[in-house]
Amino acid sequence: MTTPTPTPWRILSLPPLDHDLVRGLFAPLGDAVEITFPETRDKAGLHAALPTAELIIGDFTGQLALDADAVAAAPRLAFVQMPSVGTDSLDLGALAAAEVPAANAAGFNARAVAEWAVGAAFALCRQLVLGDRLVRAGGWPQMELLARGPREIHTQRVGIIGYGPIGEEAARLFGLLGSPVSYWSRRRRPEASATYREFDDLLANSDILVIAVPLTPETTGLLNAEKLALLPPDALLVNVGRGGIAPDADVLAALESGHLAGAALDVFEQEPPPADHPLRTHENVLVSPHTAGGTSMSQIKLVTMVKDNVAAAVSGHPVTNVVNGVNPQVKRR
Repeated sequence: MTTPTPTPWRILSLPPLDHDLVRGLFAPLGDAVEITFPETRDKAGLHAALPTAELIIGDFTGQLALDADAVAAAPRLAFVQMPSVGTDSLDLGALAAAEVPAANAAGFNARAVAEWAVGAAFALCRQLVLGDRLVRAGGWPQMELLARGPREIHTQRVGIIGYGPIGEEAARLFGLLGSPVSYWSRRRRPEASATYREFDDLLANSDILVIAVPLTPETTGLLNAEKLALLPPDALLVNVGRGGIAPDADVLAALESGHLAGAALDVFEQEPPPADHPLRTHENVLVSPHTAGGTSMSQIKLVTMVKDNVAAAVSGHPVTNVVNGVNPQVKRR
């Protein structure tokens, strides 16, 4: 008697991941999977592709969100893998209610983002962006930059909001430079190399503040105008978390008032921000297009984690990095 061929798992990969990259990534799984993509990069295209989707590779930009309506439109959905650390484009509650595990790629870019945070802090302390801009414009702002009070980073008290893999690595790197480092997170970490402080106390004692938490309902607006005012005068802000944690308007107001001496922003509330957004042109701001984690090494780690987790799901093994509390054993429907 002939053994029937198992039906391949249907993987729906969302933009902006390149189609050929995704096909190559899962080629080792052979006939065990079938790769599909939405016809169009909009809600209609997403919903048209959902009814047959069993495994979804999410859209790390958030443009195609898997909200409650999308989850309801995917009756066969068994697993969601985000090719990122952030999961703010997923309705984790709806997925949990449907008993669909959702996983991220926790830690894949921790070193890359932490290095960016340290590099950005150096740039702010030494006015590197402004100096470059003025010299390129034909000036020689030697005395102007000196008058702005350039700082040596080891003299700066560093505060880190969040002590996940990125916060932990940033704390280690700043500590190696000689900076006193403190942190706040929802729970204390007994193994932390940095000193724990309550949130307001952390702000009051941070010459350089690094945001390294994900965007959640609890962290949205966490560092609003009232909280930014608790920072010491002339503090520096480095945001490698998400824009909505420190609202753009509040950051701009703190810069305009002079309370913040500078900000390094890899993230914004709207990405990309409008072309005429004042943070784009502010002379005390270093702007970056959400690429703090984008190194060759981190991308290799990312695709490996995504590939391994999907392979585990297809082969009947538990997946890792589940973020919504669902059993990591993926069950076909």
